[in-house]
Amino acid sequence: MENLKNIAEGAFEKLVLEKGFYILKLKNEDERPLTCKHEVDKSFIQMHFSLKGKSSLSYNQGNYSLEVNEENSLLLYNTQKDLPIDLVMQPYSWMFSIIISIRKFHSLFSTDAGHIPFLDASFGEKKYYAQEVLTPAMAVVISQLMGNSLHPSMESLYVKAKVYELISLYFNKGNDADLEQCPFLADEENVRKIKLAKEIIIERMVEPPTLQELSDEIGLSLRKLKEGFKQIYGDSVYGFLLEHKMDYARKLLESGKYNVNEVGLRVGYSTASHFITSFKKQFGTTPKKYLSSV
Repeated sequence: MENLKNIAEGAFEKLVLEKGFYILKLKNEDERPLTCKHEVDKSFIQMHFSLKGKSSLSYNQGNYSLEVNEENSLLLYNTQKDLPIDLVMQPYSWMFSIIISIRKFHSLFSTDAGHIPFLDASFGEKKYYAQEVLTPAMAVVISQLMGNSLHPSMESLYVKAKVYELISLYFNKGNDADLEQCPFLADEENVRKIKLAKEIIIERMVEPPTLQELSDEIGLSLRKLKEGFKQIYGDSVYGFLLEHKMDYARKLLESGKYNVNEVGLRVGYSTASHFITSFKKQFGTTPKKYLSSV
């Protein structure tokens, strides 16, 4: 690991995976904000992921800044000018960054680059940035990357595999719902009812209603509920609920206030074994192993 230029004490590390491809692991466990500066030229794409806390990136000699809040990401690419990192991390914040050359990045998607705006041939001399919320799966991968303690001979291989996984998760976005192509969603009242259904299952996630009960409660037919929910939220009602429960469980585990049994009960599992099975299916690791990685 290579230390970066920083002001005050902090865990700022750099790991080179290959030429034109490296990561930064940035942790501020102090009560004071920490500053990190790092040169990055215009041939690189920057992907910044805030796992906890809040950080801000300044550009143009401090005249312009972008905030990256907890469990959010920021992607930057500018073909016209260098974008050196001038990062201020608030107390108790963690940031994970991928710095990758456009040449290397393009090679990852050479056969499927059409859906990525800045890889399109028409992009030309432009700049691109995107701010996205981390999905639960992305948050788990970042936690594993921030907390791995492997033998040095295996670290690079493990990190590279996890970084590829993170990039895949980031760009694996389904098409946005096209309300005009969905007649049953054209009615704003139907959209409101489907959003109400989401609020109900989240509020009652320990003992959720059946689909028919949910349909009756919001006053929408079962077919419209199922099809509309899938269009707006990209998943079935119970698929969405499971992902929410697992993400909530992950955050409870990270808080350190509850053991595995207690977390399972709080998200609606009567036995720890059923909770552990669901957690492993969602995140690919058991709650205990996830905690040890964090």
